[in-house]
Amino acid sequence: MKDTSSYSASSENGYSKALYELAVEGNSLNQIEEQVLAIKKLISVNQDFNYLIKDPTIKKEDQHKAISEISKKFNFNQLFIKFLNFVTIKRRLFYLDKILNDFVAICSKMRGEISAELIAAKNLNENEINKIKDELVKTFGSNIKLRYKHDQSLIGGLIVKVGSLMIDSSIKNKLNQIENKLIET
Repeated sequence: MKDTSSYSASSENGYSKALYELAVEGNSLNQIEEQVLAIKKLISVNQDFNYLIKDPTIKKEDQHKAISEISKKFNFNQLFIKFLNFVTIKRRLFYLDKILNDFVAICSKMRGEISAELIAAKNLNENEINKIKDELVKTFGSNIKLRYKHDQSLIGGLIVKVGSLMIDSSIKNKLNQIENKLIET
């Protein structure tokens, strides 16, 4: 049986790289990155749009029509509209979320940003998040792109992920460690 996972990953990344290079060439990188983030948000909050791009039984003409209407509504850059239409015509719209995630990662990498994730047991305000971000910038000596998420199941504490490094000071993790030690004895 043929392994198609590597084809999928490489083609998604190829689309992302192509969009990045075209955006740089067209001096519209910042505008397109903002529009990419808008589409990513739409994918995450709108189930109908998510269904539209991921359901292979939907005709590409219907997908194209929906993409065109969204592009007009959000006043997308012509280059980005052409890109979305190309992805639709090539029947790769179901990869759109991954393509756009890769595009944002390429943009961050080219700016020298490090991606980090902060998960907290309590709702943190903007000031608290910025203090943590500032500490990460001091520690890693680079600009940090921090994604924040609230997760009550941690009971207390934080989880910080920077690249492959993870610092877990959550009470949930400490309880799990105690439980494992008790099981071992």
